[in-house]
Amino acid sequence: MQERVEIQTEMIQLGKFLQKSNVIDTGGMAKWFLSEYVVTVNGERDNRRGRKLYDGDVVEIEGIGSYVVVEEK
Repeated sequence: MQERVEIQTEMIQLGKFLQKSNVIDTGGMAKWFLSEYVVTVNGERDNRRGRKLYDGDVVEIEGIGSYVVVEEK
């Protein structure tokens, strides 16, 4: 089951998304986290903390969970 993560803007960067979804505590942890864990966005592996995520994008983190980005309207 996917956990919904609501955003108030059109897009969110992957590093900020990880923080908003409570996967990491601070934005400074994003680079380390993405180098240590397998993260896929819409089925493609991605380790760029600046990757832009939009409404409907699915982020899967191996061993942690699956999340869907939902733009709050």
